[in-house]
Amino acid sequence: MTETNAQHERPSVSSSAKPTIYVVDDDDAVLGSLRFLLETDGFAVRTFRNGTALLNAARDGGNIPYADCYVIDYKMPDINGIELAGHLRKSDARAPVILITGYPDENISTRAAVAGVKDVILKPLLDESLIKRIRGAIQDKLKE
Repeated sequence: MTETNAQHERPSVSSSAKPTIYVVDDDDAVLGSLRFLLETDGFAVRTFRNGTALLNAARDGGNIPYADCYVIDYKMPDINGIELAGHLRKSDARAPVILITGYPDENISTRAAVAGVKDVILKPLLDESLIKRIRGAIQDKLKE
């Protein structure tokens, strides 16, 4: 499922480079839809069917593979999106994380913020809102 070669470090995104987005979701239909949406909007996309697959990619290379932004599903069978975001932060992955969920609860935003999640978006509203939030998160990161 992973198609784009990952880099361990990359300089800041320039106007000529395609930002790389890593999408983690256990639903193949969602992965396909998000890949299409993001690639159509000019992003390079790498997909993972679960958090373990992303973490294994990190173990294989020694570091979390480089991404400009992570889009992670909250509810997955192996590790939930908030836990995965926490692992990314502990591994020094500094790219923004956007959590997507179809199962919101009243504490999800607070728990997500503690784990370093930039934003929480409700499924199925993953269209222009997601694109705008990804672009905003990447721009915010470049300003740091």
